[in-house]
Amino acid sequence: MRSASLHPFRPRLLDALAGYDRSRLLADIGAGLTVGIVALPLAMAFAIASGVKPEAGIFTAIIAGFLISALGGSHVQIGGPAGAFIVIVYGIVERYGLANLLIATSLAGVLLFLMGLFKLGALIRYIPVSIVIGFTNGIAVLIGLSQVKDLLGLEIDKLPADFFTQIAVLARHLDSVNPAAVAIGLGCLALVVFWPKSYRMDVAPVGLTGKLRRWAAHVPGTIVALTAATLVTLALGLDVETIGSRFGGIPQGLPAFELPEFSWATAKELLIPTVTIALLGAIESLLCARVADNMTELPRHDPNQELMAQGAANFVTPFFGGIPATGTIARTVTNVRAGAASPVAGMVHALTLLVIVLVAAPLALHVPLAALAGILMFVAWNMGEWREFARLKQFMLPYRTVLLGTFFLTVVFDLTIAVQVGLLLACAFFIFRMSALFTVRPHSGGELPPGVQVFELFGPLFFGAVGKIEDLPSRLAPGTRVLVLEMHRMISMDTSGLDALEQLHRVLQRQGITLLLAEVNPQPLGLIRRSGFEATLGPDCIVPKVADAVGSDGAEAQDPAAQI
Repeated sequence: MRSASLHPFRPRLLDALAGYDRSRLLADIGAGLTVGIVALPLAMAFAIASGVKPEAGIFTAIIAGFLISALGGSHVQIGGPAGAFIVIVYGIVERYGLANLLIATSLAGVLLFLMGLFKLGALIRYIPVSIVIGFTNGIAVLIGLSQVKDLLGLEIDKLPADFFTQIAVLARHLDSVNPAAVAIGLGCLALVVFWPKSYRMDVAPVGLTGKLRRWAAHVPGTIVALTAATLVTLALGLDVETIGSRFGGIPQGLPAFELPEFSWATAKELLIPTVTIALLGAIESLLCARVADNMTELPRHDPNQELMAQGAANFVTPFFGGIPATGTIARTVTNVRAGAASPVAGMVHALTLLVIVLVAAPLALHVPLAALAGILMFVAWNMGEWREFARLKQFMLPYRTVLLGTFFLTVVFDLTIAVQVGLLLACAFFIFRMSALFTVRPHSGGELPPGVQVFELFGPLFFGAVGKIEDLPSRLAPGTRVLVLEMHRMISMDTSGLDALEQLHRVLQRQGITLLLAEVNPQPLGLIRRSGFEATLGPDCIVPKVADAVGSDGAEAQDPAAQI
């Protein structure tokens, strides 16, 4: 037997560099610089919201961002810390500690690499869209809730991970609202929302106002908001919490390589966090890559190579203090809109962040956390697909149940439980729908000889539909001597369906009734022959046409004794 081949490790960068010229290099440099500036505040904000230091987010954006672009299967995808991971990382840090988060991330990297190596990238697409929308919206709600503390400047030492406990703690501390923090947070939120965005602008704006807006759109709104908030805080001497007051600033330079303490006992405890990080990373990165494919004329991404690159990045980054990374839609869209032509743009984005850390890290001391909270509120709002809730009435009950169930379980419990239950619900509804497609109908093709009944089978006969075969004996008229099953429209059958036919044959034998199968399709026929049921039934009991079973002239049935 021929063994399944492994997916070759061939980064898309190798193909992109063929025929690479100066114009493409300049386009990639311009796009990389733009994305690097956009990524800086997001990387810090995602890290802080995840319960780790801001530099962990920046290091992840630098190291993982470079590796994902250099080794990945997409021309334009940008990797780094993502909003979808905030809730997951925060929960792991709360329960297992930072060291175990790093171990779980590295183990998830190994799992992601193996998923790509064994060509499992296409399987991620089989996750129903209702589940993806449900947990995405749930994570967006949790991100927004987690930022209320810094947005309002509440005096809370540590916000718990549990949804209801978070609400209770926030409610108890509402008397400590800091008006300055609220003003900064809401001001940054408004600035990011209303700041002109290049992807919404005309390519050739008309008039001075249009040209000025076009020029302003090239400057990321997040950077404008962060800079303005920092300057206002310093100029007015506002009493708000900053990166410096909480974390002591950001180090200039990358951390040294350091192996976290590892043991197999710890690895066993981290099974669920590892699988959660790997699953979410795979879903997010491949969804992001598909979005990028629809925005560009470049070759479509290779999902298996992308998973291997995500795996390598997540395996390496924790050794430098980084957190989980995946493909990021906002930065990838920015990269495409900025004119990226190859993975070089993503590598330039990482190098841009590195230069910023080496040169301007001390400036981050004065960045107010309320400003980052306002930016994350905008990220959370953009992350959710809220229109889907309004459209639920257009869909049937299974879709609504899976989407809302996944959403509420993500918010109240966690992503792992939500996806597991969502998949179980989706499978249950799928089985129900497929079983409804299988029908057994009395033959309507004219007169039949006395003692002969013909039933037509429609659809796939599988474990969810065998009950309709088991009910057949009760539907037979008194005096029936021959039962013919016309199977031309029964396209497939599993072993449970075969077992149902065998049981039907035994029941009919005890009643003295002969079972005939007519017009059997290749797949069911192959299973019947391989299992030995054809020999049990008798070779003459499987006939090409219904007419052969009831008599070529339709007037009399074949002698059952002659068919055995």
